[in-house]
Amino acid sequence: MRLTDSRAGRWLLATASGGAALLAFAPFDQFWLAPLACAALFSLWCRAESVHETALSGLAFGLAFFLGGVSWIYVSLATFGGMPWWLAGPATGLLCLFLALFPAAAGLAFKRWQPLDGWRQALWFAALLAAVDWIRGWIFTGFPWLTLGYSQTPPSPLAGYAPLLGVFGLSLLLALTGALLRQGRRGLIALGIVLLLGQGLRLVPWTEADGAPISVALVQGNIPQEMKFRPEAFHRTLQTYYDLLAAHPAQLSLLPETALPAFLDRLPADYLSALADLARRQQGDLVLGTITGDVERYFNSAVSLGSAPQQIYSKQHLVPFGEWIPAGFAWLMAFADIPMSSFTPGPTRQPAMQVAGRALAVNICYEDVFGEEIIRALPQAGILANVSNTAWFGRSLAQPQHLQIARLRALETGRPMLRATNTGVTAIITPQGEVVSQLPPFTRAVLQGEVTAQRGLTPYGRFGNTLALALIALSGLLGLSGRQHRHS
Repeated sequence: MRLTDSRAGRWLLATASGGAALLAFAPFDQFWLAPLACAALFSLWCRAESVHETALSGLAFGLAFFLGGVSWIYVSLATFGGMPWWLAGPATGLLCLFLALFPAAAGLAFKRWQPLDGWRQALWFAALLAAVDWIRGWIFTGFPWLTLGYSQTPPSPLAGYAPLLGVFGLSLLLALTGALLRQGRRGLIALGIVLLLGQGLRLVPWTEADGAPISVALVQGNIPQEMKFRPEAFHRTLQTYYDLLAAHPAQLSLLPETALPAFLDRLPADYLSALADLARRQQGDLVLGTITGDVERYFNSAVSLGSAPQQIYSKQHLVPFGEWIPAGFAWLMAFADIPMSSFTPGPTRQPAMQVAGRALAVNICYEDVFGEEIIRALPQAGILANVSNTAWFGRSLAQPQHLQIARLRALETGRPMLRATNTGVTAIITPQGEVVSQLPPFTRAVLQGEVTAQRGLTPYGRFGNTLALALIALSGLLGLSGRQHRHS
């Protein structure tokens, strides 16, 4: 008896496929497992006897995928947020259940309007998985973490499509490659063409160097999260960052998100002047994370000091429950102890920072998950910079997953990405999405190197998600052109 002969066996296979899909992401990086997981899910949906069965198998796939992939939410709520385990556990579980509803919805739609032939089924399957990834990226302000396309960073051949179609286009192609594995010899030929074209696209120079390289210093302070906002640790934190900067001069220095955990106007004036002097000695600038505004209306900001006039970027896409509390959930956050949890979002359109003679597009922590928001600073910005504090998530999967997301942003835009983090992963990423160098996590160190600004626009930088959404819609329409209607 085969595993797929029983309903329980099919749900078990769906669960195993969700777990296998997670292994395609960082830090496991087995990108080839993602299309195999999609192939298994596609086969289950094609053979399912009812709409309910495909929905439940999609739910099982999603639960395994998200419970394994975003369990670090529990760490931030319970370990560092102070929420009791009996509340943090169910809250994390409910979030994962909500996320699992998206592949469940895709499964329901697949069977209800299942096409008649295999090629249309493949297109319909791919369109649905990509569509729910996209919807998850904006509904309720969006949580596109673990979008399927993120698993296809280099060396995956599909990475070549990122500058054209972005991460949601990669989700479409990934799901399609999985479905093509089930289409016999013609499917394998089509799959080979898709992969060869993707490999060829990786060789295309979408952008070009703009000026000479500049030296950079990315500071990883490794300040324990439990000490970050304690008054007794404040002056020690300031001294730590000053000493690291003084010992590692560069034209552009980056400090992590809220590296200086106080309002900008309450920081010692002589300390800020000393930091600015360090930057001016290199005819350059530094960008540091701090808090701006006042106690009534405050912002998570990055501030420049040095040769250029002071500039401020304020985080515009805030993290729900961490930086703002959704209506009706104040009772839940009363059980947690998260400092500064009611930030005000910054303006939607903010100019790139002019620092070290280059235009720098700064984004803060979670913001680099949203590709269309990153490209707002293009084409003016030649370098991307992310400043983060992922100490909230401890030694979990969050840090390598976040680095993988940053690699996709670099690929999409054809820009280098600099990552300065408190506890990791601090890294320099090329416009091709390759990590040039990085610091070991949970170490106090400075990553030094050189980076060259880029000019020009990739298709994704010019059109955003438009091309991917058009392909998703076209794939769905072609699939539906041969549908059969299911009622149960």
